[in-house]
Amino acid sequence: MSPHPIERLRWVARAQGAGPSVLAREAAAALASVGDDPAALVTGCRRIIERHPAAGPLWWLAARMLASGEPVHEAWAAAEEIDGDETAGVLAAHLPDDATVTVLGWPELAADALRRRGDVEALVVDVRGEGSQLVGALEASGIDAYDVMQPGLGAAVQESAIVLLEAEAVGPASFVASCGSLAAAGLGRSLGREVWLVAGVGRVLPGRLWDALASRVVGADDPWDLDVDIVPLEWVTTVAGPSGPQPVEEAVRRADCPIVPELLRWEK
Repeated sequence: MSPHPIERLRWVARAQGAGPSVLAREAAAALASVGDDPAALVTGCRRIIERHPAAGPLWWLAARMLASGEPVHEAWAAAEEIDGDETAGVLAAHLPDDATVTVLGWPELAADALRRRGDVEALVVDVRGEGSQLVGALEASGIDAYDVMQPGLGAAVQESAIVLLEAEAVGPASFVASCGSLAAAGLGRSLGREVWLVAGVGRVLPGRLWDALASRVVGADDPWDLDVDIVPLEWVTTVAGPSGPQPVEEAVRRADCPIVPELLRWEK
């Protein structure tokens, strides 16, 4: 028996540890089940975003559905785009041969790209307790991977050619990513390293939606208690997306979802 729509919405809202793309695919199915009820759709979109305010694909999905005259159709169209995201494969194809890269935690798309390469050495900084798990998965795929505790972040960046960060969401001038990304990006640039930002389907948002996202992320807790960082895009050298590596200026123009008032402000 399929779960009741409300139960499915609750599962998506409560899910921990799932990547933004996985959350968006599940949210599309859950929200499609209430897509014919405008009030329930608004409530469902807001509830999911409240639990995962940094997940850009959830904002992207919700904005598309709320702006559409056929929100159920739009939900499935968005889910298809996420399922067809070629970012991981494109990134794997463009990483330099035999490169040493630093990654943080278990980045959803970057980890998939690394698994496809047999010649890349990964220094995985343990974030949220996920780093050692990724090391095990990469080693099982024949990748040289090393578990780095957070105090070793600086040494890992120094030994790397590329700092490979993954955005949960990207705005016109900054992005949100796993905690430690601010330090990794800043140190990487100061040492002259390449800082690549992975930004898959649904993760680049228009300015007003980004502002709404950022205000909810920053307002959620004290800054030192957050499990994400907001990082200036000026520290990024390359953005890797579905169509390949791009300069930052081109990548931010990928924002392709509408701006809807229902997501700009509501009571927390």
